[in-house]
Amino acid sequence: MQAQEARTPALLPKDYKSDYKPIWCPGCGDYSVLSSITRALSELGVKRENAAVISGIGCSSRIPAYTSLYGFHGVHGRALALATGLKIARPDLTVLVTGGDGDGFSIGGNHFLHACRRNADLTYVVMDNQVYGMTKGQASPTTASQWEGSKLTPHGTGVSPFQPMAVALAAGANFLARGISSDPKGVAQLIVEAVRHPGFSFVQVLSQCVTYRPEQQEWRTIARPSHKEPTSNIARAGRRILDDDGFTTGIFYVGNRPAYLAPEETDKIVSDIEQRFMI
Repeated sequence: MQAQEARTPALLPKDYKSDYKPIWCPGCGDYSVLSSITRALSELGVKRENAAVISGIGCSSRIPAYTSLYGFHGVHGRALALATGLKIARPDLTVLVTGGDGDGFSIGGNHFLHACRRNADLTYVVMDNQVYGMTKGQASPTTASQWEGSKLTPHGTGVSPFQPMAVALAAGANFLARGISSDPKGVAQLIVEAVRHPGFSFVQVLSQCVTYRPEQQEWRTIARPSHKEPTSNIARAGRRILDDDGFTTGIFYVGNRPAYLAPEETDKIVSDIEQRFMI
């Protein structure tokens, strides 16, 4: 009787968590999103040494420290730039990017646009609570124009909110989905599908801020799953996104653009390179 080959035991969601205890406010939706990320990684069977989580600045950007993966807690708005460089240098890695609506759509807005059009194989999970939580409750790019809860804009912002799903579609993202933190299993499945799909995948997660936007706890009663199949037609996806009130969850768009790959470098001899610059 032949000896059975030793098998590496499957990793459980808890195996992807670090020993650091999250310091988010009790009731914050980001706890649920962290759980969704670890659940998704477990389902995908990703080895911890083969994955990395990159973030910028903000409450949600603490996630790399709370995982047992390689991680980088970067500077404000630059997570996608860093993650793109990592993926190009190490295409074998599964690279997740986490952040919030302020980090991703304000100071990081240009990086968001160009990450979508560049289409590197990244999964970007944005915890959208429509407020700056870490800096005490200012309006963010996705805040409704009439919200009067900030001392900086007591009469509302008077500015139409940023539409990240529509912008991502127009800029060339290859996968678009929306979830809500009150449905951690659903968000986990969206992340699984996003990681599996080649190219730039954007997952918007409605994640309530119980401290500065307590009314958002009602989101769980408003949000509902989509009953439509994902589409690969950009125009059809655009109509669905623009006609929606922002509370429909599920996969909206699955594109077929090939993911960006850096050209293979051939070995170069320094003397040959110098010769090109000789006069």
